[in-house]
Amino acid sequence: MQYSAKAINAQKDRSDCLIVTLSNGGKLSPAAEALEKNGANLAALCKREGFHGKEGETLLLHSPTGTQAQRLLLLGIGAEKPGAAGFVRALGKALDALKNTPCKSLAFMLGEVDVEARDTRWQALQLAQALEASQYQFTRCKSKPTKNVFKPTKAVFGCAGQKQLADADAGLKEGSAIGRGANLTRELADLPANICTPSYLATEARRLGRKQPKLTVKVLEEKQMKELGMGALLSVSAGSDQPAKLIVMEYRGAAKSQAPFALVGKGITFDTGGISLKPGPGMDEMKYDMGGAASVFGCVQTLLELQPKINVVAVVAASENMPNGRATKPGDVVTSMSGQTIEVLNTDAEGRLVLCDALTYVERYKPQSVVDIATLTGACIVALGSQASGLFSNQDELAEALLSAGETSGDRAWRLPLWDEYQKQLDSNFADMANIGGKEAGSVTAACFLSRYADKYPWAHLDVAGTAWRTGAAKGATGRPVPLLMHYLLQQGS
Repeated sequence: MQYSAKAINAQKDRSDCLIVTLSNGGKLSPAAEALEKNGANLAALCKREGFHGKEGETLLLHSPTGTQAQRLLLLGIGAEKPGAAGFVRALGKALDALKNTPCKSLAFMLGEVDVEARDTRWQALQLAQALEASQYQFTRCKSKPTKNVFKPTKAVFGCAGQKQLADADAGLKEGSAIGRGANLTRELADLPANICTPSYLATEARRLGRKQPKLTVKVLEEKQMKELGMGALLSVSAGSDQPAKLIVMEYRGAAKSQAPFALVGKGITFDTGGISLKPGPGMDEMKYDMGGAASVFGCVQTLLELQPKINVVAVVAASENMPNGRATKPGDVVTSMSGQTIEVLNTDAEGRLVLCDALTYVERYKPQSVVDIATLTGACIVALGSQASGLFSNQDELAEALLSAGETSGDRAWRLPLWDEYQKQLDSNFADMANIGGKEAGSVTAACFLSRYADKYPWAHLDVAGTAWRTGAAKGATGRPVPLLMHYLLQQGS
């Protein structure tokens, strides 16, 4: 899609659809007022149709008067100065209203909207990101895919003046790149597990690195992992015919001497629970247990598109968790790369086993910070639902930076405690620690487990079990937390 920022004359616009805003009580925006003066008769139309300008209200007019555009979409934004979340929700409703139209060119008169505590760049970013998300459709496994009717090729952010142009252009560039990265995350996560195996992810990494001088890709095979002592990770893949892969993607946008930021993704491409077998209903959704890894891929693609001046090392620990005759059994003791031993009390707590070796592996890069991303615990869904990702960190500064990135992007997280008092739940009579901590505070004890492998650098853990995908009739990957992670990384680059 082609994005641009322009100062638009609403009366002379020739797009397939012109989008103008109204606030509570049907109050017209400046663009809507200009159309009204040009004979659009919007006030009367709104009264007749019961349109009051409430947040997310839409009214689509065909062959409207007052403008040369083919269609006019009236969009309610609620308050004259809407909040950030309300503005994003209204954008979503506007795109919903257009999804059954064949519009190719769109003009959004959004520069005249004053969003509380947000600027033009942010508004343009959110528009581009929403438009990219609206184009995602999983069709790969359908013999006769239903084509998306709404396929715009051109979108214009209408600025209120020339001063907004540079900020709007920058926001459109950033938002479209983040949106496309999130769509790659969706695609990888939505793929069935018989296609998206650890080997498939390795191939995808090599594809990303093709003809990209700033990206180096390395894939460690099981033999190399064994030589490194990654007994925890390999204990998970022991029951699968699919070999595990440790995928390392190094993006270099700054001097080699500059320490990188690290992303570590849990890549369990299918999780049966292993010998601690999960119940059958809903097990199909365990293809999403590589959602953390998928978000790492989305971030790498976005980095390659935006080329920020930072270094990033992205590590994906990829494996299946299957129950064959060689599978790890409850009560087995394994030795991690760090030398610490783990009593595996539950083979369905496997994500932390692949992550702990990956966290030890990234020590060699002496990173400025490490963020691991994992669909780790059902307990996090119980605690936070599907609204916020769970955040744990051993450094307040890093935690605050991630929380701020979540608020700015709208991809929010909530910090949970990582107190020493929880560590004792991981005590084991037969090893240095157990891999589960009992029924209480399951997401906290999982993070406590990981913290034992992340004491050499500033570290944060994002539990995205509730946010990486939707269940039910709208089942599908969300692309989260790519927006949060990219806002954090780009802030470091600035």
